[in-house]
Amino acid sequence: MPIEKVRVITGDTDNTPYGGGTWASRAAGIGGEAAWQAGKALRANVLAVAASILQAKPDDLDIRNGLVVDKDTGTERLPLDELARIAYFRPDTLPPGFQAELMATRHYVPRAWPFAFTNGIRRATWKSISTTGVREAAEALVRGRLRHHHQPAARRRADPRRRRAGHRRALFEHCLYDERGQLLNGNMADYLVPMAVEMPDIECGHVVSPTADSELGAKGAGEAGTAGAPGSVMNAINDALRPLGAQPLTDMPFTPDKILRALGEV
Repeated sequence: MPIEKVRVITGDTDNTPYGGGTWASRAAGIGGEAAWQAGKALRANVLAVAASILQAKPDDLDIRNGLVVDKDTGTERLPLDELARIAYFRPDTLPPGFQAELMATRHYVPRAWPFAFTNGIRRATWKSISTTGVREAAEALVRGRLRHHHQPAARRRADPRRRRAGHRRALFEHCLYDERGQLLNGNMADYLVPMAVEMPDIECGHVVSPTADSELGAKGAGEAGTAGAPGSVMNAINDALRPLGAQPLTDMPFTPDKILRALGEV
């Protein structure tokens, strides 16, 4: 079907009365496989209805660009909207005993593992660091231009545009508490998040590595971007500080004051 003809209804529990949520990046891995299997079942039902109307065999027909066609020649036989009109409003014209089913429901649960594991590699590099002084270098190290290279061997790419940087946890975000456990920066005025100018350049590469646990082969990719970013940023910072004799940093976020302390400047 042309994508322009597809309408997805979400956000209403009357239409989606139950579900397990999208935790562990399950949307494509779980929901995608269920949609895939439901689509296959619906396709078979549509061809059965078409064969009944056209007095043909389902195996001799195909669906292409919203049309039922001859599989071998591609000759148009029946538009899908006309097929639906007959199935819903003129079932009396179908052969006796034939039940037209234009709805399919399928469920999917992984059997071998509770999750479809994904993997990838991330690299963080600094484009430039100030050399005018230790304090300026520390500031430039944290606030400087960072470049991310992300190579996930995640899944067949349902939508390759959706990836997350995850570097903000390594450099910016930090929950601060006083001695009584009171959160001190519980609003967006005090809680530091990167703005547009702090966002690094992100280069993504893709390696298709489908899981064997499902027919679609989809894996989650959402959390893979956030999991590797802090570690790669930490390694990049420590690699830059190593020639200066600094102690390795492991406590996120890696702010200028922590880098200065590692250098013995404060």
